[in-house]
Amino acid sequence: MDWNQFLIFVGVGLLAQLVDGALGMAYGIVSNAVLLALGLPPAVASATVHTAEVFTTGVSGGAHALFGNVDWRAFRRLAIPGVIGGIIGAWFLASVPGDALKPFVYAYLLILGVVVLVRAAGRVVSHHRVRHKGILGFFAGLLDAIGGGGWGPIATSTLLARGGPVRQTIGTVNAAEFVVTIAISSTLVAHMGIQHWPIVLGLLAGGVLAAPVAAWLVRHLPPRYVMTAVGCLIVGISLYQLGRYLLG
Repeated sequence: MDWNQFLIFVGVGLLAQLVDGALGMAYGIVSNAVLLALGLPPAVASATVHTAEVFTTGVSGGAHALFGNVDWRAFRRLAIPGVIGGIIGAWFLASVPGDALKPFVYAYLLILGVVVLVRAAGRVVSHHRVRHKGILGFFAGLLDAIGGGGWGPIATSTLLARGGPVRQTIGTVNAAEFVVTIAISSTLVAHMGIQHWPIVLGLLAGGVLAAPVAAWLVRHLPPRYVMTAVGCLIVGISLYQLGRYLLG
């Protein structure tokens, strides 16, 4: 890989982390989509992205904690089951192709994206908060490992759709993602080793640069604008991915 290619991955990592840190999602999806487009197998792409995410999510989670965006009780309820789900998902991905599950994941995200947009328009969809955050964390970790990304879209979307506060939800999900990512990356590396170090370093460098800026943005942007951006991002990604599967 030459210097220009490395800078491209720095740019991908910067953009992905800026979106992820400000909206609580999409680092894995954006980065994984690029790696899959370059021809990397799903398991290798997921391992590469999650290895870089160990560092970027650490910086992002620390920045959110510094700005007071983390609900530590909710963090524990998400992170511990998320680690368990992530390990199971990583083991499954290393053994069985995970592409067959992706259409179902994106169909679910499409529904959640619409719900978030309805809330952003000022209509309350549900007054009931998510009571079983552990179950949510488990499935978010499981699907994140299998799909190479998805912790943020699943966890953040569900919590926002059910009435969670925007700033604390995004900050808490980002902080919990650090612990879950360590579990997923460790499991995949134990199965396959670490490959494509230049890509990892490029994604890492861009992500670390963007993380503090993203944490500052989510503290100062109006919640309705953030929720609208979240909803549009989820709907757009979901429709694009579903269209790819349907059109073959």
